[in-house]
Amino acid sequence: MGRTLRVVFPVSVVLAGLCLAGIVHAAEPPAPKLIRTVEGITEYELANGLKVLLFPDPSKPTVTVNLTVFVGSRHEGYGEAGMAHLLEHMVFKGTPTHGNIPKLLTGRGANFNGTTSFDRTNYFETMPASDDNLEFGIHLEADRLVNSFVKGEDLKSEMTVVRNEFERGENSPPRILLQRMLSLAFDWHNYGKMTIGNRADIERVPIDRLQKFYKWHYQPDNAMLVIAGQFDPKKALDSIRKHFGAIPRPERQLDQTYTEEPAQDGERVVTLRRTGDVAIVGTLYHIPSGAHPDFAPVDVLEGVLTAAPTGRLYKALVETRKASSGSGGAFNLHDPGVLFLTADVLNGIESQQVLEVIHDEIEKVRNQGVTQEETDRSKQALLKQIEINAADSTKIAIDLSNWAGQGDWRLYFLYRDQVEKVTPDDVKRVADSYLRRDNGTVGIFQPVKQSDRISIPETPNLTELIGEYKGRQVVAQGESFDVAPDKIEARIVRPKLPGNIQAALLPKATRGNAVVIRLTLRYGNESNLKGLAAVCDFLPDMMARGTKSLSRVELQDRLDKARGEFNADGNPGEATFTIKAKRESLPEILDLLRQVLREPVFPQEELETLRQEATAVVEKQLNDPQALAFRTIRRTLGPYPAEDPRYTATLAEEVQRYKSVTRADLVKLYEEFVGAQGELAITGDFDVEQTVAALNKTFADWKPAQPFGELHRTADVKLSRRVETIPTPEKANAVYAAGTVFPMRDNDPDYAPLVISDFILGGGTLSSRLGDRVRQKEGLSYGIRSNVNASPIDPRAAFSIMAISNPLNMEKVKTAIDEELTRFLKDGVTADELDLAKRGYLQMQEVMRTDDSGLAQILTTNLRAGRTMQYYVDLEKRIKAVTPADAARAFRKYVDPERLVIIQAGDFTKKPAAKPAEKKPGGDK
Repeated sequence: MGRTLRVVFPVSVVLAGLCLAGIVHAAEPPAPKLIRTVEGITEYELANGLKVLLFPDPSKPTVTVNLTVFVGSRHEGYGEAGMAHLLEHMVFKGTPTHGNIPKLLTGRGANFNGTTSFDRTNYFETMPASDDNLEFGIHLEADRLVNSFVKGEDLKSEMTVVRNEFERGENSPPRILLQRMLSLAFDWHNYGKMTIGNRADIERVPIDRLQKFYKWHYQPDNAMLVIAGQFDPKKALDSIRKHFGAIPRPERQLDQTYTEEPAQDGERVVTLRRTGDVAIVGTLYHIPSGAHPDFAPVDVLEGVLTAAPTGRLYKALVETRKASSGSGGAFNLHDPGVLFLTADVLNGIESQQVLEVIHDEIEKVRNQGVTQEETDRSKQALLKQIEINAADSTKIAIDLSNWAGQGDWRLYFLYRDQVEKVTPDDVKRVADSYLRRDNGTVGIFQPVKQSDRISIPETPNLTELIGEYKGRQVVAQGESFDVAPDKIEARIVRPKLPGNIQAALLPKATRGNAVVIRLTLRYGNESNLKGLAAVCDFLPDMMARGTKSLSRVELQDRLDKARGEFNADGNPGEATFTIKAKRESLPEILDLLRQVLREPVFPQEELETLRQEATAVVEKQLNDPQALAFRTIRRTLGPYPAEDPRYTATLAEEVQRYKSVTRADLVKLYEEFVGAQGELAITGDFDVEQTVAALNKTFADWKPAQPFGELHRTADVKLSRRVETIPTPEKANAVYAAGTVFPMRDNDPDYAPLVISDFILGGGTLSSRLGDRVRQKEGLSYGIRSNVNASPIDPRAAFSIMAISNPLNMEKVKTAIDEELTRFLKDGVTADELDLAKRGYLQMQEVMRTDDSGLAQILTTNLRAGRTMQYYVDLEKRIKAVTPADAARAFRKYVDPERLVIIQAGDFTKKPAAKPAEKKPGGDK
């Protein structure tokens, strides 16, 4: 579907009490007015102008509360670049009623976030379904809509956090290249400015300017509330009426943005020169708004050009070894947006040569058009993604907010209908209309005689366009599923499958009849896998790139038509396949899985493609602070010989290993090592008897020649505190990573108190000891957290801390972490924070079990460890029983600062900028 250009910023948000010091409850607010129902989504409107969408979905025991405010970077004025996003951060800073929003949300196990785009800002939280959580979410969003603090002292700390987020983006050449291309493509419209804003505006925005922006835009007549998931609609409406209905309609009248970008009068070119290892080229074209009927064929055109492995550009660039990969996107926006295409240039190839290929392929489409097969394939991929999102009430709530930001939430359904109607002639027409050189901007990371001005159509009249749109049949509803571990265990079926395949099947009715399969095949051992790590990495992906009966393209086409998704991932000794399907197409999907597992042919041309894709990914990380820091930590905590399959290679070593993999290596590894050994989990809507029959056929008579043995990992590593610095020149963002290991399995009696201790210390950037100090109080980092990870197989656990910051602030970050660790070890935890942590942790685990993909992973882990869901029943009991003394004892026992390895990666050569001289009265105005 349309790729909304949005920058997602994992932020909590709370503002300052400005616009309405108190809400007057003189009389009961009028009841919400029913407006319409489309495909199971019902729209209401309050007297104060608030739009409300209710989307009940009993299949998942969670409730999502999503508030969208129709303000984004499009609405910012001079000196306000990034203000909408900065305000998104500030709205998590609290209200008089909800003082510490991140802490309140964490205590309810909420998955929460805030995001800002060109056209809208939204805030959402997904919590375990309950009347209390529903009431809390609605009350919170109504409160912070008009009563957020937005205080000067909060701005001072949060400004540096946002600036750190800005700096993180500065580390990404593809992101910066796109930013440069947008700014060059748009002369006047705010779509030429990235949502993150510009550094000077972020640093200098006056608090009164931010408060005015908040009071003006954050009002009920400029907002939409979406409630999705398992809830009682009547109770939701009563709560909305109580909390939102009491907010008066503002007297001010919102102005509509009116800037119109003139037709471009010639190709524009921008060159970005920064440190890096992989050249990138891109082209960008002006296109109509998301609401315009031409947007759907433009989106189909993008798929025809970039989809792997069938896209025109993929074949012309990747298969010919000119580029390692390509991508693109059509931005569905309120006003006319852009279509962009990019490619990562292979070493030894000139960027201009790749650009010429891109332009040539576009001209072929403009002049010769596209085939019916290409059009259908791209449409299938778009419609599949729409259908997948429609089956997830949380995702559809976000999608609705994106389309609502373009003028009307029903555009979501209209776009789907328009995609289905796209013809090859439509694709050729929009390519000829918009993908002209004079309408384009070229970007490179390392004149026509007469311009051909292209006028972009205005956004259509939505009333005429949509009319009385009714929508289609409501998506099939799932059951009300109890995610308590014992309830899950009671429903699991464990059939006996051929060989050593252990299986756990969990049939249940799901929204959209969705089903998830997770299969991990295990093979080899410490001895017979020596020197084969890179081959193991490639094996699963190569198995899925062609079978005896199907090419990679044919396999992908079959998956798209069946609305299936297939992902393969490899590590030494294991090959994991994750599949998403529908009940009605599951038999076909299982047959495709059988062919991938039993009939792979390992095409040489696909090996070359995978090799260049994989090496390009690694080469991009050669100067990346995060990749270097994390890899160094892994190498230090797991020191194995270079030939050992458990060895962590350096980035340079990994590139050489990938270059040395041969087809013969893959064939030998598959034929001698792989067989019916591993774990399989299926969750969702499926017929158990039919599925087991298909699985028996898949795994029958499949025995490996080489013996299997677990690749055990030890915690017996000699460690002492050390700080290592890795220089990454010209990277604006730095990374702190620290870690240690110790003997412990996840069934150890000390595991529960240690996990809760860690949750209090650094379980969340926005609400934890580390988060409160480093981000909330001192504003040094956009992201900081700690983690405890214990193996279910080996007595080996790891404790880690990570943070990002401006390189100039890294020493302050390290000092703050050291001080908080010392305080934690000395003082332990309080009873209040322990109680809050236990509730929050358990509810977060509950939310995780509502996701079928996550649940399938839990089931395969249990199978590997030889346990059932009773493990989680017992773990929850142990968590609830943890005392402050238990938590302090466990943390002191296992977390030793003197065994902590600390890695700092970044550009630490720069000095703080000199402060500007103060201007005297009478100076420049």
